[in-house]
Amino acid sequence: MKPSRALRAHLGTVVGTAVLAVVVWRLGTGVFVDGLRRIDGPALLAAVGIGVVTTALSAWRWQLVARGLGIRLPYGPAVADYYRALFLNAALPGGVLGDVHRAVRHGHSSGDLGRGVRAVVLERAAGQVVLAVAGAGVLLTVASPVRSEVRQFALPAAVAALGAVAVVLALRMNRGARARRRRALVAEVRAALLSRRNGPGVAVASVAVLAGHVAMFLLAARITGSDASAMVLLPLAVLALLAMSLPLNVGGWGPREGVTAWAFGAAGLGAGDGLAVAVVYGVLGFAASLPGVLVPVARRLASLRAAGTTGAARTAVPEPAAEGRYARLPPSEVSNSKYAVKESTRLASSSFPFSAVPREGRPMTPESV
Repeated sequence: MKPSRALRAHLGTVVGTAVLAVVVWRLGTGVFVDGLRRIDGPALLAAVGIGVVTTALSAWRWQLVARGLGIRLPYGPAVADYYRALFLNAALPGGVLGDVHRAVRHGHSSGDLGRGVRAVVLERAAGQVVLAVAGAGVLLTVASPVRSEVRQFALPAAVAALGAVAVVLALRMNRGARARRRRALVAEVRAALLSRRNGPGVAVASVAVLAGHVAMFLLAARITGSDASAMVLLPLAVLALLAMSLPLNVGGWGPREGVTAWAFGAAGLGAGDGLAVAVVYGVLGFAASLPGVLVPVARRLASLRAAGTTGAARTAVPEPAAEGRYARLPPSEVSNSKYAVKESTRLASSSFPFSAVPREGRPMTPESV
């Protein structure tokens, strides 16, 4: 791998590590330790409970998107795969490797790798779009110290984004093959996210998942001892979630801590308290993803149990007789049937009065018959 390609592949990890290092350098490690000390058993159980709800809703959203693309996705395996993806996202650098594994696995299992990958991409995109729209609405309307800054760069950023999209579409519109692929992609987006059958469910699931993440942030703030109201913390939570959505982190760590520390400092709540809230949120999120560890273990045990059951069934049931061959019997039955045939022959020769079996080597005559 060339150095430039390797750098691009690990750019998110490098940036996330750099941001986290700067935050620790400015605020020290004492904030991390203090935040971890405040986490107790009830807090972890509450985080796991919130994770159950958000994961179940996310898996339902994934199922709806897959259905829109014409792919069958049972709900139970969807929940299991989503849990495993969340754990891999939290445990591995980059924060997206779990989703990559989920996409490839679903693509192979469905027999259409392309559609399987697009189903995961569209499912994640739906959540990000709802987060962006809801976050912009909260940051632009709810009174907060960052509202003025958001209003200053919101319009230029939106215009720049729309201009970039327009330029990309104009460059690709006149190319035949790419134009056909673009139209096919637009049709899939409409079927998966904007149709009357799937659109409402995807929107409801995305909003509910976002509410669950905000609830997790408020829980982290209460654990660290913050007494700020929910309306004060809501814009700060949105900023933290927007920072987490950037693929520039180490298992979710990095920009979240920097943005949360800055937002709490701007709100007059203390940058150190903001860093503590981000640390506690990260630990709670990791705890909520821990059921994903059990998914491969449970599937391995299930496969071993199924293999054992199949082997026992094959041993208990005799093989059917093929054409021109005898059915295979147990050894006891084979020996019994063999000797039973000989015994029946001997009895028949001795008990029937008219026997055609020669006796004592004498030739068969009418008198002997």
